[in-house]
Amino acid sequence: MVTVLGSGDSLLRVIEKAFPAADIHVRGNEISAVGEAHEVALVQRLFDEMMLVLRTGQPMTEDAVERSIAMLRASENGEGPEETPAQVLTQNILSSRGRTIRPKTLNQKRYVDAIDKHTIVFGIGPAGTGKTYLAMAKAVQALQSKQVNRIILTRPAVEAGERLGFLPGTLYEKIDPYLRPLYDALHDMLDPDSIPRLMAAGTIEVAPLAYMRGRTLNDAFIILDEAQNTSPEQMKMFLTRLGFDSKIVITGDVTQVDLPNGTKSGLRQVQDILEGLEDVHFSRLTSHDVVRHKLVGRIVDAYEKYDSKHGTENGAHQGGRSKSGHKGK
Repeated sequence: MVTVLGSGDSLLRVIEKAFPAADIHVRGNEISAVGEAHEVALVQRLFDEMMLVLRTGQPMTEDAVERSIAMLRASENGEGPEETPAQVLTQNILSSRGRTIRPKTLNQKRYVDAIDKHTIVFGIGPAGTGKTYLAMAKAVQALQSKQVNRIILTRPAVEAGERLGFLPGTLYEKIDPYLRPLYDALHDMLDPDSIPRLMAAGTIEVAPLAYMRGRTLNDAFIILDEAQNTSPEQMKMFLTRLGFDSKIVITGDVTQVDLPNGTKSGLRQVQDILEGLEDVHFSRLTSHDVVRHKLVGRIVDAYEKYDSKHGTENGAHQGGRSKSGHKGK
């Protein structure tokens, strides 16, 4: 019962708050609910789903309970998915270093499933929605299961207010800060001691986008991160690097473009060009898929609200960047 109700009844409190029309009682190892019929039915479905998750050995968190309730309510309103909360929350992508990486929201599950089914997948959404992290987990999974021979991670070396020429050090040292988030994700998923060896062997390559020109990438899982900062020409160049037995995942947030004024975002343009093309899939994540601190989702919503109100005034000369000017990472 402690695993079902949470430490100090923390999960029970989340459920009671979500179902004010149902009176939930716990006696011994029995839970009963009294109230409006459809609310009681939802409570019953919720506990059924929680039990299915708990039986896999995975703990339930307050966040997971809230997400499960949201999925069940959407299902009740006819907007619901075919997938149940338990199916979403128990899909393992990668087990590494004592932890398991799983999708935490319905859109994340669909994004992960799309990577399995399609050759080119775009993951578009705000900071904290797991776009890059889940793509990296799928890349490592593909490498470990020998579906591909190497992983190539790349991103454009463009940031707000900085140009490479102003940074100290060698070219590698200049580029390293831009690629650091990709290294951080790798360290979460692989034994850190093995990463230098894999990179030295060329099994894992982390490089700026400019290094992709003129190459054909066969038998590889390729991830382009921060794709909103590519020009249309760079995006076309990257997409045409695709070789045999390869897979491409492109991630980005079209609300955080850091390109110089007047430069179009290749990620914005490519949606109009490739939408509906066979074997190309666009996964769109929203603030509801933010899996960082709850406050991050609210911050994303607040900025979207502000942008929609003030966007017409500032959008043209901001290049569409969120008014913070920062990456939100």
